[in-house]
Amino acid sequence: MRDFLLGYGYFAMYYTLIITFIYFLIFGLSIRHTFPLQRGIKYNRVRKLSGSEHVPPVSILVPAYNEELMIKENVRNLLALNYPEYEVIVVNDGSKDDTAKIMIEEFQLKEVKPFVAKHIKTEKVRGYYHNPEYPNLYFIDKENGGKADSLNAGINLSRYGLISTIDADSLLEKDALTRIARVYMENPEDTVAVGGNVRIVNSCTVEDGMVKNIRFPQKMWPALQNVEYIKAFLGGRIGWSSINGLIIVSGAFGVFQKDKVIAIGGYRGGYPGEDMNIVIKLHRYCLKNKIPYQVAFCPDAVCWTQAPDTYRILSSQRMRWGRGNLKNMIEEGIHMIFRPRYKVFGLLTIPYNILFETLNPYFRLTGLIAMLGYWLLNMADWKTVVVFMMVNFFSCFILSLGALFIEEKAFSRYPKLSDLNKMMLYSFLMFLGYQQVGVLWRFLGHIDFFRNNNSWGTMVRTDFNK
Repeated sequence: MRDFLLGYGYFAMYYTLIITFIYFLIFGLSIRHTFPLQRGIKYNRVRKLSGSEHVPPVSILVPAYNEELMIKENVRNLLALNYPEYEVIVVNDGSKDDTAKIMIEEFQLKEVKPFVAKHIKTEKVRGYYHNPEYPNLYFIDKENGGKADSLNAGINLSRYGLISTIDADSLLEKDALTRIARVYMENPEDTVAVGGNVRIVNSCTVEDGMVKNIRFPQKMWPALQNVEYIKAFLGGRIGWSSINGLIIVSGAFGVFQKDKVIAIGGYRGGYPGEDMNIVIKLHRYCLKNKIPYQVAFCPDAVCWTQAPDTYRILSSQRMRWGRGNLKNMIEEGIHMIFRPRYKVFGLLTIPYNILFETLNPYFRLTGLIAMLGYWLLNMADWKTVVVFMMVNFFSCFILSLGALFIEEKAFSRYPKLSDLNKMMLYSFLMFLGYQQVGVLWRFLGHIDFFRNNNSWGTMVRTDFNK
């Protein structure tokens, strides 16, 4: 037993060193690309682009299930974007509330019979609705089939070569679509997907579908998620996209080449994690067919989303994410790992995700058991344990502070000093319980996966201003 624990100790040490090295490598790439991004944001002439005929038209797809509390705000937000040519396609996925009724009455929609392509098979559509007074708004009412099925139904109706996916509980800044289109236009032939930046709208003031007064979340759970999102998007996705290793474009806001999405069979339903699944399949399709491509990230294209504000809802969300990640790695990632033909994605992104994201809960739990064994067998004193924990803690805390530096240096969405102080405080607190309970949620999500529990879980919506 002592030999086994000693061997495990060496494994844990190297595991920690490798993951810390990768964390700082990706963060370093994020910092390196922040300053060019900052210059680009300053001189990108977004206002000029918003009225240019050269900006590509976009079909915005909005899957909606039981979104009666916020669907009006969401749609009015999208209809008010500063973008020259686009359409909004709201897809009601068999909601059990008044989502369909509110859409039809609010926008005075009438049933129509448009031309609909049959690119991807979906659940039965009950009707298509439109009102000429809102020429770029379409509404699809269909039987329940899940978020992926709703997106596929929207793709079939869409007219344009670019599609954008937006969650119904999210709001875009007026120039967000223009900013993300700018990134696409820099390399339109190769850019197959561009992800936007997702921020927490909780405690902000929303008027007529627009975020007017930005405030740091007042409740604990949204506040912790806020600093978590900043670290993930600014400290991580900027770096991953710089080496074309981005594994996910958030379902809350992203833009894709429609023909590539159709070529890989559209969104795959049946389980959560469709936003990761579509990006993995795009990487594989392009690499397998030797098609030059790029999956990019646009940190200044901002989407404001409503974050869970209770333990019950947040745990349900994270367990769902855990199920989706595990299923994607088993069904998609395992076939690409360490295969040179898949380049950075197969040699770094997938191994990183499997070892340090998917399997992380098991290493954490076995690590706790090993620590107990070291104590029982008198193999380690408490000073060694404390030093190890403090080094691990401060390395993670430094990365969080680095993400806040990027936020303040390049974007500064929270101008109040009090908000910055709160972000620093919660960046410290998130490693004193929140991160650990997140490991538990992911582990429970894996248990649900092996039980074939693919339900969406608990999600309760509230009015944006509540």
